[in-house]
Amino acid sequence: QVQLVQSGGGLVQAGGSLRLSCAASRGIENINGMAWYRQTPGKQRELVAMITSGGSTTYVDSVKGRFTISRDNAKNTVYLQMNSLKPEDTAVYYCKVDWGLRTRYINWGQGTQVTVSS
Repeated sequence: QVQLVQSGGGLVQAGGSLRLSCAASRGIENINGMAWYRQTPGKQRELVAMITSGGSTTYVDSVKGRFTISRDNAKNTVYLQMNSLKPEDTAVYYCKVDWGLRTRYINWGQGTQVTVSS
């Protein structure tokens, strides 16, 4: 079993920065991808950024140029650096790992609140 533990987040003024971390409880083999999602009340969870096993990254248009996803394989951790934050970035952020070969597994972090004040 894999557990993902998130840290970071909190309250920041518009224009500020935050870094989210997501650490796996153990090393994970055959990672297909890791990602960050966010969700606001009454809305579906939205993909914010993802990074593949090969290191390719994808971002939702609204965060391009402001957010950066990265991985530290030695620490089994994925990060989301968020700069130039806007009030519309306010949400609960979740990390996700997709791993496995013959069988695909999905694990989610516990979620962390990010609030951006105007």
